[in-house]
Amino acid sequence: MAHQSDLIAEDIGAYLAAHERKSLLRFLTCGSVDDGKSTLIGRLLYDSKMIFEDQLAALEADSKKVGTQGGEIDFALLVDGLAAEREQGITIDVAYRFFSTDKRKFIVADTPGHEQYTRNMVTGASTADAAVILIDARKGVLTQTRRHSYLVKLLGIRHVILAINKMDLVDWSQARFDEILADYRAFAAQIGLTDFTAIPMSALRGDNITSHSEAAPWYQGPALMSLLEDLPVEDDLREQPFRMPVQWVNRPNLDFRGFSGFISSGSVRPGDRIKVLPSSRESTVDRIVTMGGDLDEAVAGQSVTLTLKDEIDVSRGDVIAQAASPPEVADQFEATIVWMDDEAMLPGRPYLLKLGARTVGASITEPKHKVNVNTLEKLAAKRLELNEIGVCNLSLDAPIAFDPYADNRELGGFILIDRISNRTVAAGMLHFALRRSQNVHWQALDVDKAARGALKGQRGRVVWLTGLSGSGKSTIANLVEKKLHANGRHTYLLDGDNVRHGLNKDLGFTDEDRVENIRRVAEVAKLMVDAGLIVLVSFISPFRAERQLARDLQADGDFVEVFVDTPLEIAEARDVKGLYKKARAGQLKNFTGIDSPYEAPETPEIRIDTTRTSAEQAAEVIAAWLEGELDYTI
Repeated sequence: MAHQSDLIAEDIGAYLAAHERKSLLRFLTCGSVDDGKSTLIGRLLYDSKMIFEDQLAALEADSKKVGTQGGEIDFALLVDGLAAEREQGITIDVAYRFFSTDKRKFIVADTPGHEQYTRNMVTGASTADAAVILIDARKGVLTQTRRHSYLVKLLGIRHVILAINKMDLVDWSQARFDEILADYRAFAAQIGLTDFTAIPMSALRGDNITSHSEAAPWYQGPALMSLLEDLPVEDDLREQPFRMPVQWVNRPNLDFRGFSGFISSGSVRPGDRIKVLPSSRESTVDRIVTMGGDLDEAVAGQSVTLTLKDEIDVSRGDVIAQAASPPEVADQFEATIVWMDDEAMLPGRPYLLKLGARTVGASITEPKHKVNVNTLEKLAAKRLELNEIGVCNLSLDAPIAFDPYADNRELGGFILIDRISNRTVAAGMLHFALRRSQNVHWQALDVDKAARGALKGQRGRVVWLTGLSGSGKSTIANLVEKKLHANGRHTYLLDGDNVRHGLNKDLGFTDEDRVENIRRVAEVAKLMVDAGLIVLVSFISPFRAERQLARDLQADGDFVEVFVDTPLEIAEARDVKGLYKKARAGQLKNFTGIDSPYEAPETPEIRIDTTRTSAEQAAEVIAAWLEGELDYTI
């Protein structure tokens, strides 16, 4: 690799020391397809001399073989590493590259331009301090230019550079540059993006990349590299109130207990008064501990361990904050969500929300609206599909400390995780806490679940029977209740058909309504168990996520999942209600087993194989299991 600094050869120790003290800027390139994003990054790597000689030789060979520049060096090949990217000449995945100059270190993310890879672009933008939005001077502002600009504004990227590229292909026309700039400025004003710097350039030729180009004497602004070197990175964060999410409770021995984390904003000194959220306990900072010794001050961007003068309870996921200006604490929010999964977002479905080091259960209400980022129009929506953006209300199962995303990206940005597969399905930004979450509190009651159960001489629990339509769930549940009733047990049976005559009469059979159907029944079952009843629930409940929601609402051991396992062909052959016949004829949409999936339980407490077990035998097994006589499956 060519020497970036003479110190590398003369004094490697001095070079490494100087390199360590440099600030780091994370930025991304974005824009429409073929605007030159990968070429720009390749040029930056080339001009900053961050390419090894063997890489350069391979680049020259690849440029002749698969390049798009007629045998000349194709800088895009430095970034487009996937075979599909090279074959198609496009960027598919996010590619991260590192380079540095004498002033600063950089991590740059090359993000895809195609609409179908919007989620990849959001991933690259989530940690960026700056964005370089490219526009092809021949094409001007395109749909994807608007889309990416909207996302850049939405994700709170503070520094935006408009790179009007390929100016050499329009003869460096100032009129064309001004026309594009005026067009973009009009759009940017609509989304509130008023502060950006526009640069005319040619990434392929290197004009206005590292130095001013003589081809555009009419442009008097900075070259791209010098602008990137001078952008302020951490100053804004250091001026904000102190925030440090706790990532680890550091307890190496009996004499030391510290709390480790990354300072997301502000600064802290020994003697500062702090508050721990969400518990609201207060203390004073005693020491700021690092590998290199104690510090007199720590600021945003540093990872440290704090010790406190008082012994208070602090756990991973808590936030240590400035006592005089703490973040809010709430469990219900309005948020913007970018959906990133192939499976649609369904209102009411339980997910996991991860914000910083804290993970809590979450559910989403029906979207207030989704946004057409091409026109900025707000559209009504029942769900969010892949790459769609919507504004929704969130409800969490525990309060969290947060700042609005516009104020603090670390304490306002979150991801949603599928509870079953652990896939990251969405990224989101908190706007504000819902007022009702601050006014609704648990009312303390003197008669509790244990007391109600003791009066009845039983332990309340849910027996959740799931299986295909026609599997025999309702028949078995009815027989179980009769046996328990005969034994003096206090029971109640919630049947899927019966509930739809009253509580859930307003729900249909779309995926969204099925999720809401189970959510309501699970909440009712929770109340009944709290009353000390044995609740028999007979619902198809086709989705694992909703059955897991019902389980999570109960205490350990109070949820008994019974899988009434009947093959589809047998259930369809019974077809007591004639539903399968209607579904096959296309008269009944979203019917489980035909045109809507059934996700079988993986580890139920009881599995009933109805091909070799009668309904009476199955009821005997379940009743005996509940009475503690059996603890195995048949």
